[in-house]
Amino acid sequence: MSEIWEIGRSLLIFFNHFVIYYIVVACIIYLVFFLFSFGRIRKERGLHNVEPYKQLKNSRFTPPLSILVPAYNEEKGIIGSVLSLITGSGRLDYPEIEVIVINDGSKDTTLEIVVQRFQMKEMKNKVYEKRNGIETQLIKAVYQSEIYPYLYMIDKENGGKSDALNAGINFAKYPYFASIDGDTILEPDSFLKIMKPIIENPDDEILATGGNVLIANGSTIDKGQLQEKRLSNSPLIVMQTIEYMRAFLLGRIGLSKNNILLIISGAFGVFKTSRVIQAGGYKVKTVGEDMELVVRLHEMNIDNKWGAKIMFVADPVCYTEAPEKLRDLKTQRMRWQRGLFESLWHHKKMLFNPKYKGVGLFAMPYFLLIELLGPLIEVIGYLVVVLGLTLGVVNIEYSILLLVMLIVYGSFLSLGAVLLEEWRLGRYQRVSELNRLVFYSLTESLWYRPLLAFWRVKAIFVSIFKKDQSWGVMKRKGVST
Repeated sequence: MSEIWEIGRSLLIFFNHFVIYYIVVACIIYLVFFLFSFGRIRKERGLHNVEPYKQLKNSRFTPPLSILVPAYNEEKGIIGSVLSLITGSGRLDYPEIEVIVINDGSKDTTLEIVVQRFQMKEMKNKVYEKRNGIETQLIKAVYQSEIYPYLYMIDKENGGKSDALNAGINFAKYPYFASIDGDTILEPDSFLKIMKPIIENPDDEILATGGNVLIANGSTIDKGQLQEKRLSNSPLIVMQTIEYMRAFLLGRIGLSKNNILLIISGAFGVFKTSRVIQAGGYKVKTVGEDMELVVRLHEMNIDNKWGAKIMFVADPVCYTEAPEKLRDLKTQRMRWQRGLFESLWHHKKMLFNPKYKGVGLFAMPYFLLIELLGPLIEVIGYLVVVLGLTLGVVNIEYSILLLVMLIVYGSFLSLGAVLLEEWRLGRYQRVSELNRLVFYSLTESLWYRPLLAFWRVKAIFVSIFKKDQSWGVMKRKGVST
């Protein structure tokens, strides 16, 4: 019995030390990201207010843009999203666009309200063509707005988000397309900003650019336009607001700096149409279509020596509706974690492969060891602390050190992201709202982060033992009218 006790004690001590060293390495990586982000933001701070984006609008290098809006049961938010994409009258400011809403077999009134609100008529005398040859589920009909001739709607049988996006790509006629979620609200100059690297560097090939995504809940949005930025009173929404700041401002700026960014958010991203067609479009039967496509483009870029780039632009902002209930948040975060698992698994040959340079030697190992396995190690850390203190078999100083490291790992990184974002944009005019962001960021590791960690660990096991590639259902409250 004493031998078993000693083995158990030794294992607890080993995991205690392992988790501490792991967190130290993770904190160093995030600190490097923070320094990269701070340097870039300090250099560009204020440019979003003074830079003459009107010159980009009138530049001969500004390419026309197809905007794809996949929608599945989005009746609460789809009208506001489409309104934010309508050009003129202070809305979307971009010289030439087409907006393609793809109704992926919605079971609610998404199709009907869009057709009615925008006075759309079925294009009966025009045969729908798969211009770009990507296989999709059956297209039932294609509609065109009588008041906005550049607004179309594709009605198709349900095939998942990837299939919906592929249907939009087949219909798209412009050299770049943007993928926008059905609950997304854009600022008027968002596309001029996200297209800025493409417009200003016509001799460089850019495969994709991603923009900044913020939380809309709590803000006042009318007819697709943000009227007043406000922080929600819900602790769950506040924590997601902080989480978005950290993910976009720290991680993506740092990875983009060296052309090793692996994620372009499905809520707001632009892709080069011809290269995505060459890659075969979005991969169906996956829950992580956004990341999988970006990783595949990186792979093809290196294999074919295109010399192209994938970039993150911090200035352009879009707003999205975040889950307000725990069950919806759990569904969303488990889906994201499963998408990460699938993307890494599909492209596992790139892991630690020198052929793929920074993508294979740093980006993919980072997403494997920090983003995918990090929650598992966090959960082990929490269990080690509890068992060690309860059973008294681990040095109490080590247990306290581990607990402090877990708090620093989450809370102080989030606090840094909050302060950096507010210094950059100053979107929260009320001191009370900024104080709440600071307060909640310091409490993250006490409740929110452990909750996400357990869900994400569960998602890993679901990915291994269960196959389910559905959109996932989140009940929308609606953030715009």
